Amino acid sequence: QVQLVESGGGLVQAGGSLRLSCAASGRTFSGYAMAWFRQDAGKERQFIAVITWSGGTSYYANSVKGRFTISRDNAKNTVTLQMNSLKPEDTALYYCAARLWTSSLQHVDYEYWGQGTQVTVSS
Repeated sequence: QVQLVESGGGLVQAGGSLRLSCAASGRTFSGYAMAWFRQDAGKERQFIAVITWSGGTSYYANSVKGRFTISRDNAKNTVTLQMNSLKPEDTALYYCAARLWTSSLQHVDYEYWGQGTQVTVSS
């Protein structure tokens, strides 16, 4: 089992920045690909970014490419999402997710999820 706890959400004006963190506990963190997804009310959960278990490769949704950066610290069992140039359409509940070994862009492939942290961007 892997337990994930997100933090760092909040209210920010358009153009601003937030840094989300996800703290993992349980099994060996370094063996898991880590991803961020988001979900707005009435919409499907959307892939945002993923980083491989080694941290060597990351992928981003086109909607956030160039604005968001995912990183991980396997020594501290944390993964972060730095979000810059935020837009009102980035408003959503952001989730951290873990998948053993291989990364995926599909939310159904992830075994472990945090409870989510709300990000609200005002115009």
